[in-house]
Amino acid sequence: MKPLYFLILTLLVPVLAAAEKTVIRVGYFPNVTHAQGVIGSHGTRDGRGWFEQQLGPDVTVQWFPFNAGPSAMEAIFAGSIDLTYVGPNPALNAYIRSRGDEIRVLAGAAQGGAALVVPGSGKISTPAQFKGLRLGTPQLGNTQDVAARAWLAAQGFRITLTGGDVFVLPTANPDQLGLFQQGRLDAVWTVEPWVSRLELEAGGKALLEQPDAITTILVTSVKFLRTQPALVAKFKAAHLGLTDWINAHPDEARERVRAGLSAETKREISAVLVASAWKRLTFTGEVAQPRFDALVKEAQSVGFLRNAIPLDRLFSSQP
Repeated sequence: MKPLYFLILTLLVPVLAAAEKTVIRVGYFPNVTHAQGVIGSHGTRDGRGWFEQQLGPDVTVQWFPFNAGPSAMEAIFAGSIDLTYVGPNPALNAYIRSRGDEIRVLAGAAQGGAALVVPGSGKISTPAQFKGLRLGTPQLGNTQDVAARAWLAAQGFRITLTGGDVFVLPTANPDQLGLFQQGRLDAVWTVEPWVSRLELEAGGKALLEQPDAITTILVTSVKFLRTQPALVAKFKAAHLGLTDWINAHPDEARERVRAGLSAETKREISAVLVASAWKRLTFTGEVAQPRFDALVKEAQSVGFLRNAIPLDRLFSSQP
């Protein structure tokens, strides 16, 4: 019979080993525009984790899906997650709201994928025809909502939060599809894969596209950057490596994203839909402050981010 202390040690060793692992908590949206997060989370589930392979056996990655940028930023503020994939405007809002003390941008993730969709019948073909119409956007103050308001203002329309010459109606993406099909929204400014769904399922067509718009970035909390700088650097390197892999293996990457989305949403995602969305996106780790400065000015022009502060710390590698 084995000594009691040996049996106790045998039971404790795996527990102690697990306790020594560092846990990194990462947010993402179950969306093709968050391809790196979708591939990473699905890989964790099926044992082919890209980030686990890059970060080593002493790190456990936990993935947390979100439906919108503001909720992901609230999770950062609450300390519930350490990093997240998110759109640029929610990150800017969080940075400004915290006076630059809570959020840092690590890298870009995706560009493009946003478009203004109108009925395919040709009913709307020029900017002047938008007067008095109802235009849906995903969420008040989100990246596409700001872009839509700024574009309408540039066409000479008076735009307010509640009305004006064109009614901008923040509406959740799934609801946009049905309302557009019913004619209760005359146009929609949104992002993939909803652009493609509006085209494929509702007979819409893109009147205006934003191929260079910043769609997704990778951000970290300042607290995590302060306490785990080496781990943040390794995660960023893994993210950039995955971005390069996506660009080098587009067919396999697209299938992994489709499989990940199907698993996350518990329904089969069409390969045709993912392929349509994919062609509008560019996956890149590049990110530049001047483009964020332009986003701030655009948001301010339509009444958002009035309390903006300099963005010099937003891209700093220091906490």
